[in-house]
Amino acid sequence: MRRLALLALLLALPGAAVAANGKQVYGRYCAMCHGPNGEGQTQSSAVVGGGPARDQKIESGIGPSLRGVGALAADFYLRTGYMPLKKTGQQPRRSRLLLSRAQIDALVTYVASLGHGPPVPQPHPEQGNLSAGQHLFAMNCAGCHQIVARGGYVTHALPPPLGDATPTEVAEAVRIGPYVMPRFSKKQISDAELNSLIRYVEWTHKPDDRGGWSLGRIGPVPEGLATWFLGIVVLVGVCLVIGKRLQHE
Repeated sequence: MRRLALLALLLALPGAAVAANGKQVYGRYCAMCHGPNGEGQTQSSAVVGGGPARDQKIESGIGPSLRGVGALAADFYLRTGYMPLKKTGQQPRRSRLLLSRAQIDALVTYVASLGHGPPVPQPHPEQGNLSAGQHLFAMNCAGCHQIVARGGYVTHALPPPLGDATPTEVAEAVRIGPYVMPRFSKKQISDAELNSLIRYVEWTHKPDDRGGWSLGRIGPVPEGLATWFLGIVVLVGVCLVIGKRLQHE
């Protein structure tokens, strides 16, 4: 019995150490907006250790509660570089990672310990159907990200291109709905459908341009411009030919 208790203690020590390290990282980079204990920040408080390029003060109404978000949200926002924000009030964007892998692992573990929440998903896009994924993406995602996932524009936000998104990051984004993106539950998009959607997103990283010149794969604007420019050249050429013939007559 003592051996079992000792073994359980030894197994728990590494996790406790990681969580303790995560709490330190949290205090340095996250507490300013999300509150000292992850309860969210809704009113001005005392000065605490803040994040990079920010005043050392907790601001009002800018940090949602992290209790119950689990490892899912923390893993997505940290591994994409969305967080920590360099300046509050701006849209989270994919950027260079500020924290090391060890710090991110520790911080994800700490946030997950704040309350029961969803774990990091483990998608299997190889099990998905490419055609079904394209249909799902067209119905749910292309309105903002464009059909080949090159990003776009909506009111007060810029949906990012998905060229650098990993399968895990796509799965996480679908389930949490970062920033203005809607959240899709398993009733709306099942795990099997999510595998198909991710498979299509992976296909868009290096699509097969059987139609020829891709023109950046950003939709009808460059296609229309190319058509106009080529049409103008042809039109000018026709006018020159007609003009020469009229001169000879």
